[in-house]
Amino acid sequence: EVQLVESGGGLVRPGGSLRLSCVLSGDIFDDYSVAWFRQAPGKEREFISCFPNYDADIEYGDSVKGRFTISRDNAKNMVNLQMTNLKPEDTAAFYCAADAVCTDVPTDYDYWGQGTRVTVSS
Repeated sequence: EVQLVESGGGLVRPGGSLRLSCVLSGDIFDDYSVAWFRQAPGKEREFISCFPNYDADIEYGDSVKGRFTISRDNAKNMVNLQMTNLKPEDTAAFYCAADAVCTDVPTDYDYWGQGTRVTVSS
């Protein structure tokens, strides 16, 4: 069974940076595209980015373009999300999700982590 575990969340001041990590276990990492989503209280789950396991462009949500960077380390079964210039509106629970292909639709993903919380506040 596929399991996803996120780490790296925490409290950061506006303008600061954080690096989130997501480790996949239980299956062949190379078979999965891995995405990051976030959900703020009272809001819908929002697509951040996805790193495909095939040759394709990496997409980012409009609200994070130019500030967040996704990367993939196949040797560690890990996908990272480097977040810079963080803003209070980035405060949310961040989740990684895995499936065969990248989409920006949460319901397309079969596997989800438990989430890691990011709070941006002075």
